[in-house]
Amino acid sequence: MKIVNSKLDGESIINVEQKPSPNHGSSFKANFPDTIIIHYTAGRNAKESVSTLCNPAHQASAHVVIGRDNSITQLVNFNTVAWHAGQSSYGGRDGFNQYSIGIEIDNCGYLIKQGDDFLSWFGGAYRLSDAFEGKHRNPQVKYEYWLRYTRWQIQTVEEICRLLIAEYGIKCILGHEEIAPSRKIDPGPAFPLDKLRDKLFNSDRSSDAPAEQFPKSGVVTASSLNIRVDAIINASRVATPLPNGTVLTILSEKDGWYSVDAGVKGWVKKEFVDG
Repeated sequence: MKIVNSKLDGESIINVEQKPSPNHGSSFKANFPDTIIIHYTAGRNAKESVSTLCNPAHQASAHVVIGRDNSITQLVNFNTVAWHAGQSSYGGRDGFNQYSIGIEIDNCGYLIKQGDDFLSWFGGAYRLSDAFEGKHRNPQVKYEYWLRYTRWQIQTVEEICRLLIAEYGIKCILGHEEIAPSRKIDPGPAFPLDKLRDKLFNSDRSSDAPAEQFPKSGVVTASSLNIRVDAIINASRVATPLPNGTVLTILSEKDGWYSVDAGVKGWVKKEFVDG
C-alpha cells in the first residue's frame, strides 16, 4: 500500500474502498496530524460500523476501518479532521480530533463467559479460540475476556501506521482508552498496542541482534496440529495432535516453527497458529 493525495492506495494488490463520510471537519492545521489513535468499533461487523460512521445522525467518523473480513475502508482523507476522539486529553493537550488520525478496527470488544461460550454485548457467541484473557491497562475496567484481533488486522494496522509515520511525521500512537480513560476502553488488552509502539518507534534496526518479534500466545487454527520434539517435519510427536482452538504459550520461533507449551512442550508449524 501507499498514500496518494491523502488516501490509501492498495496498488491493485489490496482492495481499499473509498466511502466518504459526511462527518468530518476542515483540513488539519499546519504540522498536524502528529498522532494516531487506535480504536475498536464495538460493532457487529465492519459493514455495519462503516454505515454508522457515514450516517450524519451519528456525528462520528474515523479515517479508516479495518475489517475482520480483510476489508479496508477509508472514510475521511488523512489531511482532514475526523470525529473519532471526542472529549479527550493526554500529555497536556485536549480535543484529539484536531491532532490525530483515527483507525477503527472491527472488533466487538469485551466478552462475557457463559458456559463454554463467550458472549458479546449484542449476544454474539464466540469460541474459546476467539477469546483473549487479559487485564485492561485502566484498573477500573474489570472485564477479563476480549475478542481477539485477527493477525491480518494487526499486521494491516502496523503497515498503515508505518505509511502515516513516513507521510506525516507521526510522533505518537495512542489508544482511545488512554486519551479518554473515564469513558472509553478500546482497543483493549487484546490489541498489542505497547508492542506496536515499541516496534515502530523504538526498534534499533541497526542492531546485530534484533529483538524477537514472535507473539507470546496463540491459538491452533488447523482441525488438528501435530506437536513434535523438534522443528522438523519428520520429528516424532510428543503427544496426540492438538485440536482446533487449543490455546498455546509460544516460547520461541525457528525456521517457520513455534516452540510452545500446551500442557506439554514441543514444536508446531507456525502457519497453523494464529498469534
